[in-house]
Amino acid sequence: MEPSMRIVPPAPSKSASLNDTANSLGLHDTLQFGPRSIAAETKSTNSLQHRLHHWEETQDNLKLTMLRDLYGLHAPARLLMERRAVSTNPHMPALQRSNIHLDILMGRDETLAPSDLFLGMEHGPSLNTHTEMERKQHL
Repeated sequence: MEPSMRIVPPAPSKSASLNDTANSLGLHDTLQFGPRSIAAETKSTNSLQHRLHHWEETQDNLKLTMLRDLYGLHAPARLLMERRAVSTNPHMPALQRSNIHLDILMGRDETLAPSDLFLGMEHGPSLNTHTEMERKQHL
């Protein structure tokens, strides 16, 4: 986590296309720009989609930076330690679960999402408890 006072996520870095790396003959200049990557050229990234994907991370980083500036380095370190402690969930995998402690520490206790109403059961309950326990215990 790099301390930043950024409110919105940064725009995604652009990859070089053939038009940007062409030499005088119109070919890709490998010596100057490195090997050509077709995957990077064909992958189109939407800046809005990128910003929405990184929105919560940027807002959390801003809050932690403001905590550090106001109260010192111990405040964000303590908050991150508390989040890590409450994120371990020792419940049975097939049962309904809600981690209200983590929601409070993340500041999501006043928001309403579909997972709050359905408790993560949007697709129905799992009927095979043994398989769920084996997956949780990595057996």
